[in-house]
Amino acid sequence: MNDKHATAADTAADTGSGVVPKGVLNSAPGGAIDGAPDGVSVGATNATPSAAAGKPAEVQGRFAIGLTGGIGSGKSMVADMLAARGAAIVDTDVIAHQLTAPGGAAMLAIRQTFGDAFVTPEGALNRAVMREHVFANPAARKQLEAILHPLISEETMAAARRADGAYIVFVVPLLVESGRWQQRVDRVLVVDCPEAVQVERVMRRNDLSRAQVEAIMASQASRAQRLAAANDVIVNDTDRATLEQAVATLHQAYLAQARLGARAGADGEN
Repeated sequence: MNDKHATAADTAADTGSGVVPKGVLNSAPGGAIDGAPDGVSVGATNATPSAAAGKPAEVQGRFAIGLTGGIGSGKSMVADMLAARGAAIVDTDVIAHQLTAPGGAAMLAIRQTFGDAFVTPEGALNRAVMREHVFANPAARKQLEAILHPLISEETMAAARRADGAYIVFVVPLLVESGRWQQRVDRVLVVDCPEAVQVERVMRRNDLSRAQVEAIMASQASRAQRLAAANDVIVNDTDRATLEQAVATLHQAYLAQARLGARAGADGEN
């Protein structure tokens, strides 16, 4: 299911702050980028677009990033910054919201499965009602996921086919939980911040109680699990300017890898 809430029943857009010291950014094995800002922690960025064995046909030959982070981490802001620099963005949470908007492809099945109480007068998913229902009822959550997941997957791959950019970024809020996205991309980028910061941001942004936010967080992978899955990490807990600097540096590393892969592909065809 897709972030901004574990059930895709929440509509929040992430906000972000900045970055704190975390590591050194490399553009290739042994090749550090000069001037890498604090707050970026990256393993040797040596994957090429053919490196992910499970990459779907839609992204074969393209350098693909899986971008994730907990609710309130700021991953949407990082995605927007990468898009502004020329990356192609496919956001699975945006797709989930389109599917559950009035007239969305998921709405007939949702109405038939859950009833009219879960649909707004306009014909969209009633996210507040669904959120309460699925948190109290794991079986209902599985029903919702069974409706949404196949549709999200289909629309995600269709968007990937249409995507035009220097490289492609899949924004997948529950990337770690899915168990499959890590094999579909060349790099996993985690936007990280302290859990206390997450709670405060989401309470302020979504007008939720602390208990509600903590319940959402508990339904997602832990911070430690996300960091363990990451190739690259941006720590986002200060100001936007610092975050912009970190994203710009990471973008340059990704561009270098995309070009390296493109050259390798061209050489293979010759």
